[in-house]
Amino acid sequence: MITFQGLLYTFIFIGLALLAGKGLRALIPVLKKIFLPSSVLGGILILLAGPQVLGILFRGILAPDHTLSQGLIPEEVLQVLRGLPGLLISVVFAALLMGKPIPHIKEIWRRAGSQVVFGQSLAWGQYVIGLLLVMFFLTPVFGIPSMAGALIEIGFEGGHGTAAGMAETFRVMGFPDGADLALAMATFGLISGIVVGSVLVNWAARKNYLPQQTILAENSQNIQNISDISDNLDEEIQDALWEKEQSLKPTDPFSIHLALVGLAIGLGWLAREALIGLEALTWAKNGGFLFFRYIPLFPMAMLGGVVIQIIIDKTGLGIHINRRMMNRISGTTLDFIIVAALGTLSLSAIRLHLAPFLILAFAGLLWNLFCVFVLAPRIIPEWWFPRAVCDFGQSTGVTVTGLLLLRLADPGNESGTLESFGYKQLLFEPIVGGGFFTAASVPLIVQLGPGSVLGITGTILIFWLIAGWFLFGRFIRERKLKNI
Repeated sequence: MITFQGLLYTFIFIGLALLAGKGLRALIPVLKKIFLPSSVLGGILILLAGPQVLGILFRGILAPDHTLSQGLIPEEVLQVLRGLPGLLISVVFAALLMGKPIPHIKEIWRRAGSQVVFGQSLAWGQYVIGLLLVMFFLTPVFGIPSMAGALIEIGFEGGHGTAAGMAETFRVMGFPDGADLALAMATFGLISGIVVGSVLVNWAARKNYLPQQTILAENSQNIQNISDISDNLDEEIQDALWEKEQSLKPTDPFSIHLALVGLAIGLGWLAREALIGLEALTWAKNGGFLFFRYIPLFPMAMLGGVVIQIIIDKTGLGIHINRRMMNRISGTTLDFIIVAALGTLSLSAIRLHLAPFLILAFAGLLWNLFCVFVLAPRIIPEWWFPRAVCDFGQSTGVTVTGLLLLRLADPGNESGTLESFGYKQLLFEPIVGGGFFTAASVPLIVQLGPGSVLGITGTILIFWLIAGWFLFGRFIRERKLKNI
């Protein structure tokens, strides 16, 4: 049973874990060199100190009923940690698109059309690869449920937050181990994305695929904090205007931003309940297809945030909302989610499905590399490598990984990738990478079958590939003909 005392203890343990993770980064240079976040290290420390690792060692030495027989983490803290990710993920997604005006879709396409095509191809291909492996090899050989076909996209594109937020969906669908495998997939993606991405940047530097060659050694020294990557002049100007106005107001601006996030979650909850009710009264009334009742709250919370942002844009109240403040709310919440989710990760679930997990993980990584080396040069007309490596980082790890690799490859943003990547996210995150299709993928596989979902995702992938070839690839082909 969760108690207020348990909540307080959990807050203390998460704080200690984050501080310990920060300390490890300072003491062990390699952890800082590969930009492994303190939250990931903190979650791993709680996992090691809990009943699955340290508890097993203590049980071999101490009496079974000894206080330390379950490790150093009290059971009441573990209970809270298990429940936190599913609740807090809605906070992250509610704040995801708030605090910055939403441009018209034509402007997004004009500024980032080729990047949209490349990012979408990466994401939908991860579904296709995962479902093909599950249908024709992993399920027949290892007996893993077909829902595993969505693990690559959930872990790689969605990251730790999405993986943790999908835990309840996996449980309701009858595959509770899926959440642990998704978290492990996200961890694999985060580490491999940074390590492999850094190797790719070095390769591109030797091939002269970068805007300038003053990278790596001197620029990696300048990245003191991974959160600094997203800072830019527009945010600083917005901060100055916003702080000037807020200095005249008695209300704490942080509380206002939290209130807006809460309102977005509330709107998302109302929309979800309405859709569930509509579903029950219509097509599901006589045992038809069930969909909305299995959708987590977090994509609906993101929709609520979009609705609020549109209202803010229409009413001219944007000066009251600060994007950096929203980033801090979502970033801090995500740190808590990662610590809680990794700290309660089931090692037995990973051990049980180790072979399928490794096959899916390396297949996803190979698909992303294929997209960088084969697709990107053929569908991205200008500065294909910086744009591709940025999406590679996001589609293997998290958004910040992509921005980190972009900073290494193009520290001066001479390629204009930072702006196009930001625009691309507006057409990307509401759908995949934790968006509506990501949230719906597991229920769809169960309800429609993996073959049908493979048909859907394969068709969408082909659409984006054709769009990239004809809309943007023609500029590349015309340029090559002129140079002959």
